[in-house]
Amino acid sequence: MLRSLSLVAVAALLSACSVMAPRYERPALSVPEVWPAEIQVDARTVAAKPVAWQSFFPDERLRALIQLAQVNNRDMRIATARVLEAQALYGIQRADRLPSLNAGGSVARSRTPGDLSATGSSVIGQRADVNVAIPSFELDFWGRVASLSDAAKASYLATEEAERSFRLSLIANVADAYLALAEASERLQLAQATLKTRAQTRELVDQRRKGGLAGDLDYLQADAAYEGARAEVASLTRQQSAARNYLSTLVGAAQDNLPPGRSLAGQGIDLNQQAELPSQVLLRRPDVRAAEQRLLAANANIGAARAAFFPRIGFTGSTGFASREIDGLFKSGSEAWSFTPTISLPIFQGGRNKANLDLATVRKDIAIAEYEKTLQQAFREVADQLVARDQLAAQLQAVEAQERSQQRATVIAEARYAQGVGSFLEVLDAQRQLFAVQQNLIQVRRSMWSAAAQLYKALGGGDEAEIGKKG
Repeated sequence: MLRSLSLVAVAALLSACSVMAPRYERPALSVPEVWPAEIQVDARTVAAKPVAWQSFFPDERLRALIQLAQVNNRDMRIATARVLEAQALYGIQRADRLPSLNAGGSVARSRTPGDLSATGSSVIGQRADVNVAIPSFELDFWGRVASLSDAAKASYLATEEAERSFRLSLIANVADAYLALAEASERLQLAQATLKTRAQTRELVDQRRKGGLAGDLDYLQADAAYEGARAEVASLTRQQSAARNYLSTLVGAAQDNLPPGRSLAGQGIDLNQQAELPSQVLLRRPDVRAAEQRLLAANANIGAARAAFFPRIGFTGSTGFASREIDGLFKSGSEAWSFTPTISLPIFQGGRNKANLDLATVRKDIAIAEYEKTLQQAFREVADQLVARDQLAAQLQAVEAQERSQQRATVIAEARYAQGVGSFLEVLDAQRQLFAVQQNLIQVRRSMWSAAAQLYKALGGGDEAEIGKKG
């Protein structure tokens, strides 16, 4: 009995004789084969093992914040739950490729009135059954169920890659927010120190005015410079608060007992990240892999739509024991079985199957276009960040040299004024320019580190982005 049922199940497993999905071919890369000419091509273009984010960011406080964000960020939780949802949906769809086996038993008693029985007397009947049954199973000769399962698997993998892409974006965004907060804090400290210095200068000019050594114009200029610094402190205080609030939202948890952080000048983030050829870099990015998995799902759905034009063959069956008495269930001769094959051939569907095939084909065309668009966006992002990395480093060197020159100019202007050979306006101009250069230096330094973090994301991240690579 069980042997015959096993043979039926084996036959069912071997029933997928044909899969009607088109043969998948990865679309050609719709991007240039090399990076733009303004990007420096040197030893950094050689292939290298990606670096995990824990090693990429030396700042211990930043690493702790990233770790907190990956656990507590609400969007990250949603992305992780989406993966589990897609995994469950794939498991449900994959189960349709195997026959279901149900074990059951029943005892039924009935009474038939005499006027309905053949003997003219009332009859009491009883039946006991024990069986193992396949309630309904489709023999997947045309690969319809297999194609649906493949589509569900590709959708699950696409969701998994999308989760990795979001995780990588979260890492870069937390780093950028942390650097923005550091920038606002350092600019605020500079503005507060400048405000204190300008208050002292205003007091000194006021004393000189009272002694007849300076005029009202000098005092008014010193007072205006002081008020300008006070306004800058208020503005930067607001920016610092907004940056702190944004970082807290990204992290999604209390930021207590964190290790001390580094200054912008001491971040030490790697500025020499490897940038291989576009074909190597782009295909490693999780967003590109997610787009390709969605394309694979669309390709598999075409197979399911094609198979709908062909007959569906299925069966139900059971094997077991039946008897009038429970104690006679397993006696010789009580074996019972049933087998019911079915076939359903679509004759008239009002164009439904044709429309479904057209829909699946159009969705594949959309998936191809989205895949190519993702590639192009990825290429632009990498190219932009490579240029930013190189040019911001050069800009930083220039601004540092500018600061040194402006510091010397300020010292000279202050000395000339003290000796009575220069005007106070020269001093104010020199101080304002020095303050602006120093503020710009902080901004450029932060932009350089942020560009490095965004380039890390654009290149596909590190080892954590390589885990579970499929397909």
